Amino acid sequence: MTDLVGLDVGTTGVKVLRISSAGEVLARTEKAYALATPEPGWAEQDPEDWWRASEAALAEVGGDGVAGIGLSGQMHGLVALDDADRVLRPAILWNDQRTGVECTEIDERFGLRELVRLTGNRALPGFTAPKLLWLRKHEPDVYARIARVLLPKDYVRLRLTGEHATDVADASGTLLFDVAGRRWSDEVMDALEIPREWVPAALESPAVSGQTSGGVPVAAGGGDQAAGALGVGVDGPGPLSVVLGTSGVVFAALPGFAADPEGRVHAFCHSVPGGWHAMGVMLSAAGSLGWLGGVVAPGEPAEKVVAEAESWPPGAEGLTFLPYLAGERTPHVDPNARAAFAGLSLRHDRGALVRAVLEGVAFGLRDSLELLRSLGVEPVSARVSGGGARSNLWLEIVASVLQLPLERTAAEEGAAFGAALLGGVAADVFADVHEAVAATVRVRDTVEPDPEWVRPYADGYARFRSLYPALRPLEDE
Repeated sequence: MTDLVGLDVGTTGVKVLRISSAGEVLARTEKAYALATPEPGWAEQDPEDWWRASEAALAEVGGDGVAGIGLSGQMHGLVALDDADRVLRPAILWNDQRTGVECTEIDERFGLRELVRLTGNRALPGFTAPKLLWLRKHEPDVYARIARVLLPKDYVRLRLTGEHATDVADASGTLLFDVAGRRWSDEVMDALEIPREWVPAALESPAVSGQTSGGVPVAAGGGDQAAGALGVGVDGPGPLSVVLGTSGVVFAALPGFAADPEGRVHAFCHSVPGGWHAMGVMLSAAGSLGWLGGVVAPGEPAEKVVAEAESWPPGAEGLTFLPYLAGERTPHVDPNARAAFAGLSLRHDRGALVRAVLEGVAFGLRDSLELLRSLGVEPVSARVSGGGARSNLWLEIVASVLQLPLERTAAEEGAAFGAALLGGVAADVFADVHEAVAATVRVRDTVEPDPEWVRPYADGYARFRSLYPALRPLEDE
């Protein structure tokens, strides 16, 4: 038996994929669950919902009859357990924004440069460490009962195998991890007074972390972006991974550890043993298009709305969109940033608004690419995934703005596919991650930059870059 399963614990549901050792998708299923927002800016889920969905999905794809299983999932979430592994409260998720005060406290305690030196990253509301400080301050009774802290996919691992474990890629997003040293940071945990025994062992992603009751080995796995990069073949320096999902990501595998001194891009361990990656994250990519469609074209198919943008030239006659609907992470670490249209005229219609949104997201991705280049990344192509990658027009725009050819792979499952490859290494179906990628990942087609669009988009990007500094004083007021 050489079939493999990848399980991705997402924000809206779990996706489970069964593939052959040649990369053929044999079965796939998704199970949705609810997201709770009990207060403005809060985002929580019941970890038991993840497990119930995972258990049902694994049963559908035949999880017991495979060689290996790999795990992936949403990063940064806080699952607090007592000494009997019972969930103490709903998990606080990556997109929860309640911890702004705690991030400021962390910054003041360490200073930005020292925090980046210790962890490779700056304090952000989505990360795990500030969530623990919030819990200590606002729910002291819950905090006093904590015996273990897990990330979302690792709670599913606990229920699947009975083991407490995580991987170095996912642990990198906690702000409690020495990313350069690939270990938990005693310095940070001591300074924040977080007990070392709360966190699980941090394994390399393809390592065996436990077994199911049926004896199937389960790989340590990876955070969704690192696993997704493997799923499109980014297992070392070379092509970028560009994700056009609800959020937008530009991801580069690095030859060695490197961090932006200002923490504007994330420096994390890769799911390749001994590897690192840097990535920029914009919070509203395809989410911006979804928002606009809901406002100006409720109930209409997304492809129909996007098609209306084709009649407008690059730059949409000076119409520019800032995609900061939910604040921004890269390059502006600003949870209070807000979106805007600038340059509207009587000639602009719904198609022009759509064109401006597609271009604004592309310009936001360009911001991340420029920061990666400052770390020495010099890509010649990018592998693209996510729901937005189904739009040829959007890919032509992004390719022209980034001035890079964009490659789509045969399998579109992203993180679940990458998790399955990690399960294959854990099960000795593949010798290592590189062999797994070479055996399974194939490029389906390529979208090239349009030479006639490159100059208009260079001008448009300069206009885009000028808008945030101009509007920031209004936001401060």
